[in-house]
Amino acid sequence: MLNVAIIGTGNISRMHIESFQKFPERCKITRLVDIYPEKAQERKDIFGLKDATVLHSHKDILDDPDVDLVSICTPPYCHAEIAIDCLSRGKNVIVEKPMAASLEECDAMIAAAKKSGKVFSVIAQNRFRGPIAKLKATLDSGLIGRVLHAQVDSFWWRGHSYYDLWWRGLWEKEGGGCTLNHAVHHIDMLGWMMGMPKTVTAVLSNANHDNSEVEDISVAVLQYGGGALAQVTSSVIHHGEEQQLIFQGEHARVSAPWKVAAQISAENGFPKEGDNPALIKTLNDFYDNAPEPMYIAHTGQIDDMLRAVETGSEPMITGEQGRMTIELITGIYKAGSEKRTVNLPIEKNDSFYTLEGIMKSVPHFFEKTASLTHLGGSITVGNDYEGKYKIKEKQ
Repeated sequence: MLNVAIIGTGNISRMHIESFQKFPERCKITRLVDIYPEKAQERKDIFGLKDATVLHSHKDILDDPDVDLVSICTPPYCHAEIAIDCLSRGKNVIVEKPMAASLEECDAMIAAAKKSGKVFSVIAQNRFRGPIAKLKATLDSGLIGRVLHAQVDSFWWRGHSYYDLWWRGLWEKEGGGCTLNHAVHHIDMLGWMMGMPKTVTAVLSNANHDNSEVEDISVAVLQYGGGALAQVTSSVIHHGEEQQLIFQGEHARVSAPWKVAAQISAENGFPKEGDNPALIKTLNDFYDNAPEPMYIAHTGQIDDMLRAVETGSEPMITGEQGRMTIELITGIYKAGSEKRTVNLPIEKNDSFYTLEGIMKSVPHFFEKTASLTHLGGSITVGNDYEGKYKIKEKQ
């Protein structure tokens, strides 16, 4: 039985708490930590966590023998400090997205994990959704041939008041805008499916949130070896939040939400009437028969983390994979800030490697005009990629 501490009891902690509670024979939540203890107490009461002690600081658990695994759900600016402190004191750690705001912090977290020998994982819950896992398997099968173009639409919508929460809308606290904190999911999936590009070109803008320093939309073009391109739009100004990943291969097009198309050439090079029904059937059959995850989303990743701790094995999403996503995002910020195409990887002597260098280089679109402790209402945690509904959770 693993004893779990939840650090940060805001919106996203609900997903972690509910996921750990799915495995009562394997783990128990014993600590709830928040700089606002009343929020932790509220979580304790709502979820019936009778055995959980409410604490004010993560430092209170560092030498606590009743904590084996720490789940970090705080704002991004303190992910690195908390993770490094906990790993260094022999705790296993799973940290919410984004892993950190800089590559320097990511490398320090990975180094702490290696030195401690403990399990370290970064939340990327969409890899545990059936449509995403099956799309990845389809791409890996080679049935569509080499990927020539990817289209990633990370479309979200957030009202003006969204950035009134005390830590949002500040480069120092949030680490960035929609590219880092919303599109991180889609950029992770793109990196998982296509790997790292060679170059990045990007434009950053704040079109509709004049109470925020950070971007509310970015458009990036990534170029891979062999000439393949990916276009990534990260946004919190898109009504309808129609999120999708589309991959155009040599032989066919596939996507999440799932859709397949396959054309063949007539003698004159134009599409032949009737498309390629044989390949379309093959792709649909492969997708339909690809295995589904046993547990989905956060629950799937918590199950994977528990398994890794129990068996001493690696989790599916390691610190290195979390770092890859941050490197892609850092490339977008660097390209958009410097208004030029940049090469990857980001080297350690690059100004965008450190948080300090990023702070000096990124555009500050507007000044933050409000700083509220709490925002009420429900939160949207993403598309289910079946194209059916949005998943919403009450705060």
